[in-house]
Amino acid sequence: MSVLAKLRQIVQEVSAAEDLESALALTVERIRDTMKTEVCSIYLLDGTTQRYVLRATEGLNKDAVGQVSLSPTEGVVGQVGTRAEPINLEDASTHPAFLYLKSTGEERYHAFLGVPIIHQRTVFGVLVVQQREMRRFDESEEAFMVTISAQLAGVIAHAEATGSINIEPNAKGSSADRPARHFNGVVGSPGVAIGEVRVVSLSADLNGVPDKSIKDIEAELEALDTAVAAVRQEITEIADMLANRLRNEEQALFQVYLRMLDDNALVTEIREKIKAGNWAQGALREVILAHVREFSMMDDAYLRERASDIRDLGRRVLSCLQEGASARIQSYPDNTILVADELSPAMFGLVPEEQLAGMISISGSGTSHAAILARSMGIPTIMGVVDLPHTRIEGRHVIVDGYSGRVFVDPNDDLLNAYSDIVKEERAIAAGLDKLKELPAETVDGHRMPLWVNTGLTADVERSLERGAEGIGLYRTEIPFMIRDFFPSEHEQTETYRRQLELFAPKTVTMRTLDIGGDKALSYFPIEEENPFLGWRGIRVTLDHPEIFLVQVRAMLRASEGLNNLRIMLPMVTSVHEVEAALRQIDQAYNELCEEGLDIRKPPVGIMIEVPAAVYQIGRFASLIDFISVGSNDLTQYLLAVDRNNPRVAGLYASYHPSVLLALQHIAHEAQRVNKQVSICGEMAADPGGALLLMAMGYDVLSMNANNLPKVKLAIRSVSYKDALTLLGRVMRMSDTDEIHAALRSALQESGLTQLTRPELPGEH
Repeated sequence: MSVLAKLRQIVQEVSAAEDLESALALTVERIRDTMKTEVCSIYLLDGTTQRYVLRATEGLNKDAVGQVSLSPTEGVVGQVGTRAEPINLEDASTHPAFLYLKSTGEERYHAFLGVPIIHQRTVFGVLVVQQREMRRFDESEEAFMVTISAQLAGVIAHAEATGSINIEPNAKGSSADRPARHFNGVVGSPGVAIGEVRVVSLSADLNGVPDKSIKDIEAELEALDTAVAAVRQEITEIADMLANRLRNEEQALFQVYLRMLDDNALVTEIREKIKAGNWAQGALREVILAHVREFSMMDDAYLRERASDIRDLGRRVLSCLQEGASARIQSYPDNTILVADELSPAMFGLVPEEQLAGMISISGSGTSHAAILARSMGIPTIMGVVDLPHTRIEGRHVIVDGYSGRVFVDPNDDLLNAYSDIVKEERAIAAGLDKLKELPAETVDGHRMPLWVNTGLTADVERSLERGAEGIGLYRTEIPFMIRDFFPSEHEQTETYRRQLELFAPKTVTMRTLDIGGDKALSYFPIEEENPFLGWRGIRVTLDHPEIFLVQVRAMLRASEGLNNLRIMLPMVTSVHEVEAALRQIDQAYNELCEEGLDIRKPPVGIMIEVPAAVYQIGRFASLIDFISVGSNDLTQYLLAVDRNNPRVAGLYASYHPSVLLALQHIAHEAQRVNKQVSICGEMAADPGGALLLMAMGYDVLSMNANNLPKVKLAIRSVSYKDALTLLGRVMRMSDTDEIHAALRSALQESGLTQLTRPELPGEH
């Protein structure tokens, strides 16, 4: 077996281990065998004592496990952890930091290779291999160790999150005082929620089934037996029905399934897991996926194929179990936090509205169907929390921070108190802001700042009108496309757009033409690319498909008849020729409808500034367009080269990065120079501090989520335009994002708007 295959096998086995101790023991055993070395050991940093404790070994004295420890300043192990880099020594005893630990029996070994175990920039421990002979481990061996260490870090982080261990670095004192483990994702819907986790999964999705402790073991055993019997009958009936249409070897497949069901070993394993306390679905998942992994790693091709048979069989049994479970009424606690491997819109209806506090999705992005619906409903939601061990946190208490994109598991009292205060403040602010609906967004010295909204669903419009919105700065037309299984017809689109235009008339409604690609995919029009954000998306798609673009524009124009409050906006523009091509098609659609006898006005047409190339061509676009709108979210990610939907780099996405502010100021100045209205939609416009900066830069309109509009209005009505200009001048001289955040927070507090600033929380820097 190749080294790569061995590596893959170790990773699979370690990830499937039942608990951390098993994972550590398996790791040291497999590494020692694979590298043909004499010792492999793992030291983990204890958060309370701040010492590296020997937690597993093959080759050293097993009695030393859990007993031997080193401070970060002791031994070569301590040096590896402190420096956070590998140390490879021909003879460890000659290293200045060497510390002889008699009880381990390591005095016989000379060659030493230690690599840090790091997860999200935090050192959790050190992985070590040793040999008697004096030699340096070669580059391939070091690379192998580093790779294993990276995989092991995720397993340890999951174990910590589920309470299996406590190794939180820099954590001292009682567990009640230690920082809670947090996991990073991307914001799907802003806000804060505190509650108890309920994990849900898609139908017959083995990977998404959570562990759940049970009280009635007999009921779960009975549910399993019923499901197995139902699957056995189902397979027998299918085999009988197809008996005359299949060859003997094809019929044999059904016999294989029946034999697996009748195999006492498989069902017995599941029953044992149930008796150990896991519910039937979780026990089934454990056993089936373990067998799938085992068969997948076999050298024999025929046996490897059996893995898919076992998985299929497991899905069939799971489906029957789920049908039986759905017959029982599922109870949800108050303040339920719904967690799923992939949130779907259908899951929103599982929990009564008054009990659903927040949601977490392991996969997905801020522009997924679920995130869009969550924003519309005002439910704090975090997407893409890829490291969260969702199958093992059923019933745990968590905090959903929909501002920073963080999930805290089992939060301590300090965090609970801090976030509880935020929840109370948000409710009080929301109640107090209702009275602002009819008042204008106007500074104390008379500067008027129109506030528009971003919409995608009819419910967004209704909520926007309730908040006092003065127009729609961005209607995401892709949403009606995303919630269907096929392209909507011109008639269907016309009806959808008409509702938006009618509900807001005579106020302006800005409709963005179809913006798909990147992180917005249509199931019936798949776009698969290695780098979708730099690929075929936005206007590039619609110009290549005039049959889609023309139908959409015709529908928009039809919908505007007699209302005349439509504006059309082109996304992802990078060049003049794209705008010219789009305008020709808009003219064609307009002329066709006029010839058909419709009495319509030609709407204003504008462009979105979302890519750096467009920032510096505003003067060239000016003669072709009627208005400009900045998509600050995409512009920020392209300026910073950070995928805003990737939780691995979410911390690098900074709306207030100095380069982003410089670009936004340049756009505003250029728009004023060519006498074009300029608006902005994105996270910054929805933030009270950011809104003040944008107003001072000279933006004519701010467009945002309806839920944030009252806060922004309050901020604008509480300051003078002169003070906003002073704040902008101060911020533009700053070179650090954190410094800018602090300046905005301070400015709001000085204006008596402390309630609009999120308090700094324990552990934040």
